[in-house]
Amino acid sequence: MVFVFRNNTIERFFPKCYDFSGYGDISNTPVDAEGYVWFYQLPVKYDQGVLAEEIGDYSRKLGLVLSQIDNAKQVVALTMEWMYAVTFTDDDHRLRSAIEDYNASLYALAKRHANLKVIDFGEFTRQYSAQELTDWKFYLTSQMVLNPALRKAFWGWFSKKMDDIALKRKKCLVIDLDNTLWGGVLGEEGINGIQTGSDYPGTAFHLFQEGLLELSKHGVILTVCSKNDEDAVFDVWERNPFLVLRKEHFVAWRINWKDKATNIKEIAKELNIGLDSMVFVDDDPRERELIRQQLPIVEVPDFPVQPYELPVFFQKLVNDYFKVYSITQEDREKTQQYKDNASRIQAQQDFCCFKDYLKSLDIHLTIEKADEYNMLRIAQMTQKTNQFNLTTKRYTDGDVRRFLNEGWMIWCLSVADRFGDNGITGCMMVKPTPDPSQKGRVFEIDTFLLSCRIMGKDIEYAFVRQVLAIMKCQDVRTVIASYIPTAKNRQTAEFYDKCGFTLESEHGGVKYYALSLDDADITTEDYYQIVVK
Repeated sequence: MVFVFRNNTIERFFPKCYDFSGYGDISNTPVDAEGYVWFYQLPVKYDQGVLAEEIGDYSRKLGLVLSQIDNAKQVVALTMEWMYAVTFTDDDHRLRSAIEDYNASLYALAKRHANLKVIDFGEFTRQYSAQELTDWKFYLTSQMVLNPALRKAFWGWFSKKMDDIALKRKKCLVIDLDNTLWGGVLGEEGINGIQTGSDYPGTAFHLFQEGLLELSKHGVILTVCSKNDEDAVFDVWERNPFLVLRKEHFVAWRINWKDKATNIKEIAKELNIGLDSMVFVDDDPRERELIRQQLPIVEVPDFPVQPYELPVFFQKLVNDYFKVYSITQEDREKTQQYKDNASRIQAQQDFCCFKDYLKSLDIHLTIEKADEYNMLRIAQMTQKTNQFNLTTKRYTDGDVRRFLNEGWMIWCLSVADRFGDNGITGCMMVKPTPDPSQKGRVFEIDTFLLSCRIMGKDIEYAFVRQVLAIMKCQDVRTVIASYIPTAKNRQTAEFYDKCGFTLESEHGGVKYYALSLDDADITTEDYYQIVVK
């Protein structure tokens, strides 16, 4: 159950698993709620002074509520928006100032309370006119300021914002070139003939590229899939002075005359990501339909017919597929990390012996406990990691904080080598489990995962053995674990077997394991340089 604090009627806008306070009532804060929503909006009154004073009291109320709520439980607060208000003179700014101050107080509280997430309700209300936002029949009969006709639209928007908070988004944008990234056809117009300069429609494509560059800085992988001559594209990337995006901004490309479904599958394989992590953008409706038919799990938005529609298209592209509540340092460095990985793959070809290759990498592993600085990244990995994820459980940073309060041991792994730093790319979460035999402490591995970027170097074995060694030093005697199969994590089906765990049982494809740390081999290869913090 999620509990909603409100000052007007909003029950229709939420599903049955939500419960509600009385109007303006904060006297009852149910401690058994899974999470909380703070949804206070502008009351319908005409006395500007009374309204401003009442709004000023709302942030104080929220502060009191936050002091009563477990800081491991998530609170989502919606900003206040000007849906209906009447001012009697143009120079009376009390109400607008009160709303601005209230919203500013929400963001200030969020800085002090890590479990508070503030979302901009104006993002929803700005889509509608004042007449559409409020149906006065419903307000006067049931105190419902927001028009119930918007119920479905609101819940779709709110659910997407909750996904943003949970850091759920697509990973990779695959984009065409001719009449998509720039105007015109390179093979016909030439290097200096394509449109991406200071005159329309070049201005539209130039602005689009600026947006894509910022998207890449926020952790989205940019790739190219284009029917074109590769040498000509490389030439235009190098010589055209008006391009914003150049070769170094793209992690992978397929510039050839093969069908684009094959090319996209190759890009996914090269980057070791799932097709369901990809969004394909192309101006040609025939190419879009090909991908929809042959790769239905790839998202394919409709591209605008006119270049002047590109700013609106880009905004929708970000909101629908790539926007998240916040990003991590690993997100900011993702493009370089994937390029470094390509260098590692190339270097491996120079070695016949796999161990010699690993020794040459100068691999540094840093294992550290979960804290406020890495908690968001740990939660993000549980949301995004599919291939090497033994249980594929999804958690928020609030969940991680709650687990720590309940006595879980949680570690994250950072990986660096001579080619670069991958940042935090692994985590292990173990929880205490009652031991009926009273023979020692027992912990269960709830989550064990690694990013696909660091796969192929046996790092997973070094990580788990080092953590097992840490647990042994903390008097843990037995570790239990499970493998829960999904369509994407089959490569991990025998992982615990290879780590020396004993298979205890198997039901419906789920495997249950146990390991006695007294007898376990927890040594690691000496070519991993491991630091435990």
